[in-house]
Amino acid sequence: MVKLKIDNHEVEVPAGTSILEAARKVQIDIPTLCKHPDVDPTAGCGICIVKVNGRILRSCCTPVGEGMEVITSDPEIVNVRRTVLELILSNHPNECLTCIRSGHCELQDLANTFGISNSRLPSLNKKYPLDDSTKSIVLDSSKCVVCGRCVEVCQNQQNVWALSYLNRGLATRITAAGGINLADSPCIKCGQCSAHCPTGAIVEYDETQKVWDMLNDPDIYTIVQIAPAVRVAIGEEFGYEFGENLTGKTYAALRRLGFNRIFDTNFGADLTIIEEASEFVERFKNNPESLPMMTSCCPAWVDLLEKYHHDMIPHFSTCKSPQSMVGALAKTYYAEKMAIDPAKIRVISIMPCTAKKWEIVRSEDMSSSGFQDVDVSLTTRELARMIKQAGISFRDLEAEDADSPLGEYSGAGTIFGTTGGVMTAALRTAYYYITGEELKDINFTEIEGLEGIKEAEIDIKGTKVRIAVAHGIGNVEEVLNRVREAKANGEEMPYHFIEVMACRGGCVAGGGQPRVMMPGQPKPRGITDDIRRKRAKGLLNEDLQAKNRLSHKNEAVKTLYDEYLGKAGSHKAHELLHTHYVPRSLYKK
Repeated sequence: MVKLKIDNHEVEVPAGTSILEAARKVQIDIPTLCKHPDVDPTAGCGICIVKVNGRILRSCCTPVGEGMEVITSDPEIVNVRRTVLELILSNHPNECLTCIRSGHCELQDLANTFGISNSRLPSLNKKYPLDDSTKSIVLDSSKCVVCGRCVEVCQNQQNVWALSYLNRGLATRITAAGGINLADSPCIKCGQCSAHCPTGAIVEYDETQKVWDMLNDPDIYTIVQIAPAVRVAIGEEFGYEFGENLTGKTYAALRRLGFNRIFDTNFGADLTIIEEASEFVERFKNNPESLPMMTSCCPAWVDLLEKYHHDMIPHFSTCKSPQSMVGALAKTYYAEKMAIDPAKIRVISIMPCTAKKWEIVRSEDMSSSGFQDVDVSLTTRELARMIKQAGISFRDLEAEDADSPLGEYSGAGTIFGTTGGVMTAALRTAYYYITGEELKDINFTEIEGLEGIKEAEIDIKGTKVRIAVAHGIGNVEEVLNRVREAKANGEEMPYHFIEVMACRGGCVAGGGQPRVMMPGQPKPRGITDDIRRKRAKGLLNEDLQAKNRLSHKNEAVKTLYDEYLGKAGSHKAHELLHTHYVPRSLYKK
């Protein structure tokens, strides 16, 4: 432990703690721009300067020392911070009124905090063309403050290496490696760059106008679905605490917006489990050489697999994601049931994820209904903007229910939104399919939490099933290499079943989730581990309180099979609910 003084407050913290972190222990919030809890400090912006025994240092990257006397704010420090901000603003466009991040921008917030209404410096900003080539995320280098957060996340956490620095000095900007379009790069559209960007330099590809046009067309029948993770994040846009589950209010808001039917992606999650657990049991019993089986719900992970890990394609579950299953059934099963022309149906999904925008057009399998199964995928942030544009008082809404038949779900469907949830849900049902009995303890606490790789061994009546859960793409490589090593050495596989989610914490921390800072919460805006845990808890609590916590006991899913699909893994189920994968080049030629 190290003792020091910060603004005359005595502080004792572990050795290695930064001055910035130590200051927060005594409720002193040193302003930052480039620093984010998820990434190592780059010391790029210089906003967080402090005086240490008379010397000016950057607090984000300076460890505490015994006997230090730190001053975090005085007239000289404030003047330096203002000057640094003015320098940054001189190379930033004055487009706040038309920027999607206005009101949610850390640079704008700092400019307001320091009372900068005009700059003494001439504008040096260069206008670069927008890169919207992925149709999932949009890169506007003109708004980049070169904080480096996105590069750190993309390279060192996600291990994708789609983004890098280009040029030097004032001309430095962040772009796809080599200055090519993002769509031609290794980018997997996970959106973690957007989730960590402090300004409007990287944002979601906005498609709200497309949905407004559908809602305003009397000849179109609109169906909307919401993903598990949306319900525990949407409230942050309206002043609720992190992780509060607002499923019913979200349904009500969607009805006010004018959607004809409100369904739930959780229904698709239950359906995914029926198909995926059946697939796993078939492999486990009759085709063990195809193990381990890997989950396929995360589109960024699918993109990564097809680009980076061609040798693992045989191990991938063929199940589509819940979003895609609901879309396919809305234009077939539901359309037939209600005698609606599927050509007039438009399915809109509300997702925590930017990669879902890519998923709905990834291959011809995404049109298994005869039409594009999901027409538009909006992020949680886009839905929040639509609710605000419509003048809906979200907090005053009474909770409502989803519509039938694609709205009923179990607790197992809900936990799809957090790391370990898909695996837990699948094991509950796989155990039943193997033994014919219900699992007594259906909670797998050993695969909850934020450890990057989680492992467990499940005893199914004397048969051991080894599982792994990896979240954050950077952790996947280690798991895959263990599988490759066992293959190469002719050894027993280390796992039978592997869950992968591209984003740390799972979908609760997807690239399309809110970046809102609640009053009294420490900066920066955006996702942190504390927020990840609170959002996950909101889903886990719903599962714990659910009347039904097993996907195979979802009565609406049972009816679907009885009336339409026949059985899990049937020919019709494969036509509508399954997909295939093809090796693709890392870079487009």
